[in-house]
Amino acid sequence: MINVSKLWCGLAGESDDLRYEQSKSHGPVVVYNCTESCNLRCLHCYSSSPAHIGGPHLEVSPPQPGREPKLDTCGSDQLTTAQAKRLLPQLAEANCPVLLFSGGEPLLRKDLFELLAEAKRLGLRTVISTNGTLIDSATAEKLAELGVHYVGISLDGEEKFHDKFRQIQGCFKAAVAGIENCKKAGIKTGLRFTITKANAEQVPFVFDIAASTGVRRICFYHLIRMGRAKALDEQVVRPEQTRHVLDVIIERTDDSVSKGLIDEVLTVGNHADGPYLLVRMQNQKNQAFQKARELLLVHGGNKVGENIGCVSWNGSVYADQFWRNYSLGNIKEKTFKQIWEDSTEPVLSKLRNKSEFADARCLRCKWFDLCKGNFRFLGTEADDEYWLNEPACYLTDEEIGI
Repeated sequence: MINVSKLWCGLAGESDDLRYEQSKSHGPVVVYNCTESCNLRCLHCYSSSPAHIGGPHLEVSPPQPGREPKLDTCGSDQLTTAQAKRLLPQLAEANCPVLLFSGGEPLLRKDLFELLAEAKRLGLRTVISTNGTLIDSATAEKLAELGVHYVGISLDGEEKFHDKFRQIQGCFKAAVAGIENCKKAGIKTGLRFTITKANAEQVPFVFDIAASTGVRRICFYHLIRMGRAKALDEQVVRPEQTRHVLDVIIERTDDSVSKGLIDEVLTVGNHADGPYLLVRMQNQKNQAFQKARELLLVHGGNKVGENIGCVSWNGSVYADQFWRNYSLGNIKEKTFKQIWEDSTEPVLSKLRNKSEFADARCLRCKWFDLCKGNFRFLGTEADDEYWLNEPACYLTDEEIGI
């Protein structure tokens, strides 16, 4: 994650202790894709979650108290409640600082509250990544009671676009209602927006709706071609568009911070954003340049397979939540810590030694030590030709010093 509000504006962030910790004493942040099921069918879904509830023409109404959603029936390969409960102390043993429940749609998992209660008992800090459509007031109050620290709710743009992109009419209104219910319950709530060619011009709208709903945290995700997003090649943002989007994010963040409207704005998934920010600061003779550079060096760039990992609904462990094609092992057979600390695992070895294995252009880049590229394995076999920068770097040769 690149913290634009911190690096550009100097605004302290709640997760600074994790992101800029010198000693790196904690274990990995873990995304637990606790269910494959989903009630939407988003075109950019990295997990290709099937729409188990309803279909592409289902109309979704804002969540109402007493109207219970049909819950996930727990597919044959999905971790049972007992297996999921055995996973949680394994994550505590691995010194996991944050456990993010995702999916699919995590609120469709019938035992989610039970798992959250166990995580709370173990002292695990929990957050939820959701489409927001199932969060009625009672659900929000229960999440607050169970100590959920943060809820990130996805919006893809204005209402008409959002509903079309997620293939369910009414899901925008339902998501906004979910945001309001979380805020009323006192849960810190943020917006998540994935940048595609189709919605790249809607970044200002995200800032506007954050201001109108009182949301003070926004995460902008670069599109990563995994899951259903593999079919979205035509939606991959071109380099010049990416640069424009980053410019808008920086300018709107600066304005929002100056007006006291925002606490944190981050970009996720493309570590070239850090060098791009620095290049722009250099060009504008921004006095915060050196401090921002030092923070990015401490952060150390791409931490996939190092400070972030993922456990899928079937117990498979991945280098992060966007890896769906190469399992490092399964917690049904080994503990998470045994899998994560396996020094003989070839993919983990590459990810943790990027100075030896990264893209040739990356290794010539003057910003490499604070970026480390977006080194990602996209194939089905461990062959070097499948190791690519995904998403691609959008900086020019001149900007990276080659």
